Amino acid sequence: MGAERLPMRRIREILQLRYGLGRSQREIARVCGMGSGTVSEYLGRAKQVGLVWPLPEDLDDAALEARLFPALEPGSERVPPDLGWIHEELKRAGVTLYLLWEEYRQAHPQGSYGYSQFCEHYRRWVRKVKPSMRQVHRAGEKTFIDFSGKRPHVVDPKTGEVIPVELFVAVLGASCYTYAEATATQKLQDWAAAHVRMVEYFGGSTELWVPDQLRSAVSRTCRYEPGINRSYQDLARHYGAVVLPARPYRAKDKAKVEAMVLVVQRWILARLRNHTFFSMVDINGVIGKLLEELNERPMQKIGKCRRELFEELDRPALKPLPIGRPEVSQWTTCRPNIDYHVVVDHHPYSVPYQLIDEEFEARFTSTVVEIFHNGQRLVSYRRRYDRQPTTLAEHMPSSHRAHAEWTPSRLIHWAEKTGPATGRFVAGILKTRPHPEQGYRACLGIMRLGRQYGDARLEAACKRAEHLRSYSYRTVNNILSSSQDRLPLDVRTSVSQATPTHDNIRGGDYYAATKEE
Repeated sequence: MGAERLPMRRIREILQLRYGLGRSQREIARVCGMGSGTVSEYLGRAKQVGLVWPLPEDLDDAALEARLFPALEPGSERVPPDLGWIHEELKRAGVTLYLLWEEYRQAHPQGSYGYSQFCEHYRRWVRKVKPSMRQVHRAGEKTFIDFSGKRPHVVDPKTGEVIPVELFVAVLGASCYTYAEATATQKLQDWAAAHVRMVEYFGGSTELWVPDQLRSAVSRTCRYEPGINRSYQDLARHYGAVVLPARPYRAKDKAKVEAMVLVVQRWILARLRNHTFFSMVDINGVIGKLLEELNERPMQKIGKCRRELFEELDRPALKPLPIGRPEVSQWTTCRPNIDYHVVVDHHPYSVPYQLIDEEFEARFTSTVVEIFHNGQRLVSYRRRYDRQPTTLAEHMPSSHRAHAEWTPSRLIHWAEKTGPATGRFVAGILKTRPHPEQGYRACLGIMRLGRQYGDARLEAACKRAEHLRSYSYRTVNNILSSSQDRLPLDVRTSVSQATPTHDNIRGGDYYAATKEE
């Protein structure tokens, strides 16, 4: 115990509280004002040499000290613990300093340090190592993720424009095994795709993902309870991980990746400074080769490379990859317009008209759109990229549904059952409108006239209206209401009867005679 050794009076007090009064180690530590580890150390020594309470009356302080701390044999020295090995072993699941001290003491029974001195040696060693290594990260526990502030670039081969791109960096907490790639942007699609390639590079996923609070990761920034971007959360859940964003402006929360970003900038970006790349494939091909060299390079403080540590620590503890790649989805909140359609990425999709005042959530991928109401999936659609509405008949009111069941071809087919003139007239109505749907009501009105006047009269009225080239419901209705459909259809006779005699009206015969002259 060296300088840490307590006076024998305090040791007697510890033994009395434990064996005389039956107090727990935690209570003894609180009463005596010392650490529970120290209490455990002295009680362990007493048990090892068979001391119980009350102590023998003839056991003075010198004899008690000799029993508890036997002198080393002549020529023997204390064996220093392998502090680098201890630091790496602490990263394994369930490993504690006390367990490592017991193993150390079993390996060197006559020349080992006590537990408190063992811990003190380790703490002093850790303080000499760079601050980013002070945190002890368990194997398979955390992946730290960030973008580099310094960015590479590619050149557009057509225009020669220099386009800055992002550098995505991820590092495993226990082994410092690193992944890096260039992405076009920091937007959700690129962010998620980089994560998919990251876990495939690692061959599995850790329990926690620790990103910065960028927009692709969190929907609401907060030091204490940030809102996780739902799409990002779904991606993490697919791989069995939980998102734990670092606090804003707290670089120490992700010190591992902060340090590795600097390493990647020096090891990779610095080597790319004189290279020109014309595509993301080209630049990522070179980054991949330099990344392998980085992970194979021995670390000075540890004496091993990142790949060796990865194989020893993180790889056995990673969660296996699920079958198949996930399709990245996006979420949005939406409300229907008065036409009971919600707009998802500029395209309207129908929802039940009874829910026109409700709020919906939409989840969409490159192929599918799903509409949710109160957490339950209401309907799904094949995703479309035009702006013509997608409408389900069951979502419409009955009046709208009956109207929507009609199409131009169906209307013409119905009209032809009445007669060829009616069919041609309905087709003319639809053709003369800027949009066929604008003629639907007129066609349906003509259908009603057929029920009112009969098919024969309607056919005659449509034939007369066709000769007049007046394709409207009003024309047919006027012909039927005035019974003009009953008159013979003779254009020349009707014109001569309708044209009055007057000196200023020359007539067709005048122009025929003039032409002959």
